[in-house]
Amino acid sequence: MKKFTSLLLISALMLACVGCGSKASDDADVKSEGVMTYEEYAAAALDTEVVVETYVQAKQSWWDNQATVYTQDKDGAYFLYNMACSEEDYAKLTTGTKIKVTGYKSEWAGEVEIIDATFEIEDGSYIAEAEDVTSILASDDLINHQNKFVSFKGMTVEAIQDADGNDATFLYAWDGSGQDGDDLYFNVSYEGNTYTFTVESYLCDNTTDVYNAVKALNVGDTVDMEGFLYWYEGVNPHITSITVK
Repeated sequence: MKKFTSLLLISALMLACVGCGSKASDDADVKSEGVMTYEEYAAAALDTEVVVETYVQAKQSWWDNQATVYTQDKDGAYFLYNMACSEEDYAKLTTGTKIKVTGYKSEWAGEVEIIDATFEIEDGSYIAEAEDVTSILASDDLINHQNKFVSFKGMTVEAIQDADGNDATFLYAWDGSGQDGDDLYFNVSYEGNTYTFTVESYLCDNTTDVYNAVKALNVGDTVDMEGFLYWYEGVNPHITSITVK
């Protein structure tokens, strides 16, 4: 009888915990008063003020009290460019940290971002899982996932040409004019279409696994990748991990 009663108590506690976990997850993206949903943000006109609550997914850089940060909630992603931020506060922006951001929606070369922003740290945490967008790479729907943490599966490494027309596996800088430590550019293909992906050196410098993995690629390799769906005159993902199959 005691064993049966204990089992009932354990079951009740488990159900209570599941309920609490579910509620925490549901509440994680309930927006505060005056804060936009992602849908409202996406519909907002360029150069207008926006207020969003979002979660840090990665930090790209800090310089002169300005931070560039990749963020996301459960509905969409927000790229925060040169947001006002002290060095002390930058250290607090760990992965998953919830922040309230006030700034202006802007666009540069196709990349939609928030500029001239300020932020407040709030309670809550969320880390996005990589969303597989391989199948929609060539579709018009891809841009609706801009700035999200995404994955690409089963892509093939292709040659990339430098400014002199020479084939390479990767380039330092977009035209090959750079050196070790600069951004890496490389080509990959899927279902007959070729795309240029980037390892952004401020995000993943030349000491990181992904930077050195790209330098070791061979044309024809099949790779899986993760990164942020950045845009520059078309899709230009910032890759954070790569695995050769």
